[in-house]
Amino acid sequence: MINIHATKKLYAKLPAPISAPQSETTPLTPTLSLGEREQNPLSGWNANLLILQRRNCVLLVHDATRFPLFVKGLLKADFANFNHLFADALMNTLLKLGASQSQLDTAAALLAPCRFDTACDRSVQGTMNQMAGDLEHRLWFDNARLDDLSSYATGAWLSDRPCTVKGQKDCIWPNSAMLALLSRAGNSAPAKRNVIQLADYLSSRNG
Repeated sequence: MINIHATKKLYAKLPAPISAPQSETTPLTPTLSLGEREQNPLSGWNANLLILQRRNCVLLVHDATRFPLFVKGLLKADFANFNHLFADALMNTLLKLGASQSQLDTAAALLAPCRFDTACDRSVQGTMNQMAGDLEHRLWFDNARLDDLSSYATGAWLSDRPCTVKGQKDCIWPNSAMLALLSRAGNSAPAKRNVIQLADYLSSRNG
């Protein structure tokens, strides 16, 4: 599974039964055990809903690497299809970074259904808020239209920065950290292949 910690604002947009009422400390779906995290290093994200130029957008940040994904212009029906949106954003953003074929294969093999809770991490949320602020500033400063912005290139742009992590002395660069994570995952054990066709992602790129 891909565990995603959603803000209340985003969680309210998710369709039932995912959006059933829950307390902040009792997620609807259990958080991953240490064993599950070791099996799927792609799991563990914080996500928030952004309203940019009156459009629903979602910004996700990977807990361990601070790697961001940006999904723009969501309609109501899109929230029910978040598994595809997540996979599309991840694979195409990695392509924008110039990930190797081995790293892409590993990422594709680790894709799994998304499950949501509201147990957000304040440290990751701090990174996410900084990225959201930079994105909003870029739209305003460049007088850019959201529709003209590539979601995948935006994710790659947001990943090219040093980020601080609580309890860690040195900064990490999300782009390098995510590619290194995929390399380690690919080398540690042969990943079971998902039925994922990279051609689908290549054909869906928007620039």
